[in-house]
Amino acid sequence: MTSPSAHPDDPHYVHRTGWLRASVLGANDGIVSVSSLILGVAAATPEPDAVLVAGVAGLVAGAMSMAAGEFISVSSQADSERADIRREKKALVDTPEQELAELAAIYRDRGLSHETALIVARELSAKDALGAHVRDELGLTEELAARPLQAALASGVTFSAAAAIPLVAAWLAPADAIIAVVLTVSVVTLAILGAMGARAGGAPIVPATLRVLGWGIFAMAVTAAIGSLFGISV
Repeated sequence: MTSPSAHPDDPHYVHRTGWLRASVLGANDGIVSVSSLILGVAAATPEPDAVLVAGVAGLVAGAMSMAAGEFISVSSQADSERADIRREKKALVDTPEQELAELAAIYRDRGLSHETALIVARELSAKDALGAHVRDELGLTEELAARPLQAALASGVTFSAAAAIPLVAAWLAPADAIIAVVLTVSVVTLAILGAMGARAGGAPIVPATLRVLGWGIFAMAVTAAIGSLFGISV
């Protein structure tokens, strides 16, 4: 059951970190990687068909790679969390007094007196000893728990949606203006993504937007430069 918030009009954002991180990463990578690929190919060849084929291939491969990578990496995190929880569960059975003292020491380090820390540790242990250790010793909470499938879906879907933007821009642009159109659309989209991600996470909008823009433009510029070295500048 969810506990009522003391300030429902000003919610915490920590519960969003799992899917928000994967979503922003997926969308940013979708825009940057596919637009960079399009710019690189467009700088190397004037053929629109080659540009579109490269863009579609980049979208499909990138979405699968992002989803698989997120699932594998977050699953590894979940495995580590479960292993730590199993160790705590065994320790509570084998050495309960030592675990109680460890919990009390944690509360003392946070500012409670020796007597109060011991009382708190005993009362929490009487109610849910494993939960107390998982939360206060391991630092694991329900809000921050690893969710591999959620991260994979968020990353794969947002990658695809974001990557489709420069791809559609390249498809609709005149053959002699693909680079200019894709670059402009990608920069605007990156700025919107940075602002949306910051707003969803309750972070300052300007620094987040500039960070996304700066790295995105750098990646696209490097890829376009490499493409121009090995082909024909359009």
